[in-house]
Amino acid sequence: MVLCSTALTVYFASHSIGTVVVTTLACSLLLQLAYFASVLFLIWRSSCASRAGQRAEHFGRCKELDTSRQTMMR
Repeated sequence: MVLCSTALTVYFASHSIGTVVVTTLACSLLLQLAYFASVLFLIWRSSCASRAGQRAEHFGRCKELDTSRQTMMR
């Protein structure tokens, strides 16, 4: 959809098929790069969230161990 509208806009502005082809290829490359970057960002954000969850889980276990040790000492 975006590529078609870009191609039509460029054609009506320049009346050149060569310019339309080059512009459409450049636009498709830019869209692919943006898609790839967004997928990498989502993977990175997911891994950060899972590491933070593991740290919180580990901290909770340490806290449970500390309270159980204090109960045993009493």
